[in-house]
Amino acid sequence: MASVAATPARTPNGPGPGEASASFPTVASVPGPREPEEEEEEEPAEIHLCVLWNSGYLGIAYYDTSDSTIHFMPDAPDHESLKLLQRVLDEIDPRSVVTSAKQDENMTRFLEKLASQEHREPKRPEIIFLPNVDFGLEISKQRLLSGNYSFIPDSMTTTEKILFLSSIIPFDCLLMVRALGGLLKFLGRRRIGVELEDYNVSVPILGFKKFVLTHLVSIDQDTYSVLQIFKSESHPSVYKVASGLKEGLSLFGILNRCRCKWGEKLLRLWFTRPTQDLGELNSRLDVIQFFLLPQHLDMAQMLHRLLGHIKNVPLILKRMKLSHTKVSDWQVLYKTVYSALGLRDACRSLPQSIQLFRDIAQEFSDDLHHIASLIGKVVDFEGSLAENRFTVLPNIDPEIDEKKRRLMGLPSFLTEVARKELENLDSRIPSCSVIYIPLIGFLLSIPRLPSMVETSDFEIEGLDFMFLSEEKLHYRSARTKELDALLGDLHCDIRDQETLLMHQLQCQVLARAAILTRVLDLASRLDVLLALASAARDYGYSRPRYSPQLLGVRIQNGRHPLMELCARTFVPNSAECGGYTGRVKVITGPNSSGKSIYLKQVGLITFMALVGSFVPAEEAEIGAVDAIFTRIHSCESISLGLSTFMIDLNQVAKAVNNATERSLVLVDEFGKGTNTVDGLALLAAVIRHWLALGPTCPNVFVATNFLSLVQLQLLPQGPLVQYLTMETCEDGNDLVFFYQVCEGVARASHASHTAAQAGLPEKLIARGKQVSDLIRSGKPIKPVKELLKEKQMENCQTLVDKFLKLDLEDPSLDLDIFMSQEVLPAATTIL
Repeated sequence: MASVAATPARTPNGPGPGEASASFPTVASVPGPREPEEEEEEEPAEIHLCVLWNSGYLGIAYYDTSDSTIHFMPDAPDHESLKLLQRVLDEIDPRSVVTSAKQDENMTRFLEKLASQEHREPKRPEIIFLPNVDFGLEISKQRLLSGNYSFIPDSMTTTEKILFLSSIIPFDCLLMVRALGGLLKFLGRRRIGVELEDYNVSVPILGFKKFVLTHLVSIDQDTYSVLQIFKSESHPSVYKVASGLKEGLSLFGILNRCRCKWGEKLLRLWFTRPTQDLGELNSRLDVIQFFLLPQHLDMAQMLHRLLGHIKNVPLILKRMKLSHTKVSDWQVLYKTVYSALGLRDACRSLPQSIQLFRDIAQEFSDDLHHIASLIGKVVDFEGSLAENRFTVLPNIDPEIDEKKRRLMGLPSFLTEVARKELENLDSRIPSCSVIYIPLIGFLLSIPRLPSMVETSDFEIEGLDFMFLSEEKLHYRSARTKELDALLGDLHCDIRDQETLLMHQLQCQVLARAAILTRVLDLASRLDVLLALASAARDYGYSRPRYSPQLLGVRIQNGRHPLMELCARTFVPNSAECGGYTGRVKVITGPNSSGKSIYLKQVGLITFMALVGSFVPAEEAEIGAVDAIFTRIHSCESISLGLSTFMIDLNQVAKAVNNATERSLVLVDEFGKGTNTVDGLALLAAVIRHWLALGPTCPNVFVATNFLSLVQLQLLPQGPLVQYLTMETCEDGNDLVFFYQVCEGVARASHASHTAAQAGLPEKLIARGKQVSDLIRSGKPIKPVKELLKEKQMENCQTLVDKFLKLDLEDPSLDLDIFMSQEVLPAATTIL
């Protein structure tokens, strides 16, 4: 409330100095544009997928609420088992799956299976069937062309709009167009994201993006888990119970040095989409190698600082589309655009032979400068923060400036009005004030007199009583009515006109939404590559080479990227596979000698190279790897309803059924979850199956403690098999581990040494070795007499102690009961 008060004393000399006072809110002095201390928590992102399957082809489109963008995949062939569709579902984890009610048997079976996956986390997708007519080709095209898209200028004609959309969406992919039409129908019906808005507010769509799954390397969730590529842990903070999880010690955790949220999101996307596209991989490595040069370190740090100001532009554009823009959004957008211009200027000074630098230099157009200039010239950041609403700077609109001058000049003017009103009031009224209340107008405020008890006492001739508040009576007088007519509701008029200017500014920004989206794409890519370069510099990684002719990998002195950070010393090891010899490597060695670490190391180095990162090795040559399969740890889950061994079998079955000559298969201790003989037989059968494939055998690394696999010659001899072991040395009773891989076969498992390290009693270890020797020699196993005598003596002593504690003079003592309950049972353990 704004108020002006005059309280002159009724003396012959009139009001003295200081007896008339005026008060009016002033704008606080706030420094230039600053960001809020904390970023707002975003609503959880949801993905809604629409899919059509016909004649062996898939048409897919999905809407992502996190950036209000529709992603589409051009028509792609898929197997009858719909493996491609399953890969898409695993990757994007949709909240709902929309499809036509008219489907063939394959899709019906697939959807039934999807709906029955009770263990799917965090929850199963909702399956939604729409009438087949909603997926008609012509009606789908009409929905696409008639949509209200903020990134298309309103000035475009219908023909220009069709041409513009045709440059983005391949209308010759008929299934995909039909899927897009069905998706738009679903979004309009469910009103995703605008459920509480007026019905004339449409679902915001800020862009169309193409995505493809070709050239991708197949990796299942078990592999991501056992290789610790991702690892979620409970968050220790009680204030983050909602999110609940944080990234633990994982490959993603040590490489994620991204400065902006969208960079982190892109890095995670790259990790879920390892690729065989050598052009894409080498383009990523070129940027990393450039920033690893010492002379470019300062440039990398400067770019990293600028990237820290790139914020969530899609969320801001979505709010603009819905007219929900906040003051902080203008600040964030202003800093984001100016940081993007800084990135552009920096990249123009870098070698244009690198694609990313060239794209940023060329595509960060003058539209960005136009946006930044508009915001900087129009938005009054200090005033907006003070009033918590959008305000404009002076000299933007003369009418607004005039009304603000009137509003600011009201204190002295209303003081004079109050003095004149006081002259016409009853002499019992000591003072009065004229106040201005937005939406109500100008009012005369008079203190309540002691004689004013009833409502009827409030009536004053010539004044219209309005309300009583805080012992003040508020009236309309002829002068206040005149002020209302003359000045109007200044405050609301100013707000309305500034809101109109804000809407016009929003339209200018939304018309350039495409360039802002492109800024985010390129900036996040630069952020990821700077993060990978920083990690490569700190950890001493090297650039891998790619050889399409090689159907495997060659690694020289490779290291486990996580273990080397935890161990005081780490012994590097080499690995080579992919030729016509040694495609199946059987690795034996004692427990804790490093077999599992070696397997994971090979898998992680291969994976890092396939996402375009430098790798922890002196040299690495990566061939045309199409998949990585693992059976290393059992990922147990009660919700799966499967035994540990059944889970192991499922993991191996995936590799047996899907691995090709270009696949990498890592198997650790398979068969130990069941009877030793059965487990050994299964392991031998699986390896023999792969060996029987000959040249099409996948690249297999098998670590096992089943030494009988070699001793009993269960595997056929030939060039495809190579036996490796972890080098050790016996020093008296001690076993020294060198953690070095070499050719050969382990002579013993040295389980007793591992048991001693675990803290088992020496007697138990000695007995275990004795039983093991008896089994190997085929001799019968007999109980140890010394142990039996010891036990008998203990039982005898216990019985004697019970006899000595008897009180024979106790009348309540029943010797028959004592003999039957204490002596006779103990006698059976003594005799």
